[in-house]
Amino acid sequence: MVKVSVIIPTYNVEEFLGECLECIVNQTLKDIEIICINDGSTDKSLEILNDYASNDNRIKVISQENKGHAAASNKGMDLSTGEYLYLMDSDDLLELNALEETYNYAEKKSADFVLFQSMNYSQDENKVYKSWIYSMDEVADFIGDSVVDYKDLGDLIFKIPVTPWSKLYNNNFIKEIGVRFPEGLIFDDNIFFWDVLFNAKRIAFYKKYLFTRRWYDYSSTMAGDLRFIDSIAINNLMIDRFKKYGAFDVFKETLYNRKIDLNYLRFVKINSEFKKEYFDALQEDYFKIIRDGDYEDYMSVLNSRNKHILNSCLEAKTCKEFKYERAYWDAQFELMGKKSEVDALKSENKILKNDYSKLNNEYDDVKKDLNKFKNENTKLKNEVSSYKSKNKKLDDSVKSLNRRNTILHKEISEYKSSNSWKITKPLRVIKRKL
Repeated sequence: MVKVSVIIPTYNVEEFLGECLECIVNQTLKDIEIICINDGSTDKSLEILNDYASNDNRIKVISQENKGHAAASNKGMDLSTGEYLYLMDSDDLLELNALEETYNYAEKKSADFVLFQSMNYSQDENKVYKSWIYSMDEVADFIGDSVVDYKDLGDLIFKIPVTPWSKLYNNNFIKEIGVRFPEGLIFDDNIFFWDVLFNAKRIAFYKKYLFTRRWYDYSSTMAGDLRFIDSIAINNLMIDRFKKYGAFDVFKETLYNRKIDLNYLRFVKINSEFKKEYFDALQEDYFKIIRDGDYEDYMSVLNSRNKHILNSCLEAKTCKEFKYERAYWDAQFELMGKKSEVDALKSENKILKNDYSKLNNEYDDVKKDLNKFKNENTKLKNEVSSYKSKNKKLDDSVKSLNRRNTILHKEISEYKSSNSWKITKPLRVIKRKL
């Protein structure tokens, strides 16, 4: 049995496929199988796959008619034989040591799956950058060197990206729980992720950047075409998963707000020619909330913005009305935010004025103290000057006395010298007489 099965669903990525395959065939972990599912590509992708396969017997190329990412991924998983499973996107990049290091860590931790960090690459800007969702620093710090399950993580489960390429899975675990990607939908990795997360008992985190996600305008999740409507079904399936695994009541508030928020985000981002169809599908989904008796349940946990999104969608007679109503609300909300900001600035300004007045009073006190010290200093300077003047006079007097003393010493010396014979001569006379 090989150590890792790498699954690469491939559809019309001739521009990036070579780079992707290079980073897989050159992995430092050699004991791998590479299963490439050509999902009905119409460009040169199949030709590129076959060319690599002819030079590396670890590569298997399977072609099928176009069924989408989910079907291609499921096909690859069915064919996998490795101890671990890695799901690679055909337009992205993986560090050459990624599989070896995550395999060793998964073995060390006996993990159902291992999380690791990822970078972003903007194709248009030719720029690599980090983002909080793919860095998962908060999740990494919480897990540390331990292993956890979703209950240990709490709300942190929503800070883990659903993308499969930021994880290495134990293949026996995947096959035992029978997890699949929902076919026929984009954003399908959401459902795969939650099924895996709720079943995993041993989740580990390898804190290292090992993957680079490529962003470009015409990728499936950025295209803004009719497939964006799939977001509505995906969000409902996600809520169903939480109910299935008994986690709905704990996370209901987050789930309902995420559903409304993400569905509206896709409405904003979908191309203008598809907005009416998206609106019709969204309105039907929201009317179903009423029919199912869940409306009050939503209202009890939705924030004010999402309440307005839901209600304005239900009340709007046309897509245009919904769009204008939302634009008006957002403008009002932004205006309220600006007013709050102005009020906050006014309050801050009042505090600053008080601080300024206080500082100004303190400044006046300091000025008074300074003038006082200046006056005292001037007085001391005058006294010092006076003492210096007196000292100078004393010095002059001492010098005068010293000069007079020197003269006196000289006069005495001269006197002694001139009178010494008068004393010594009588002494000599006396001595002779004796």
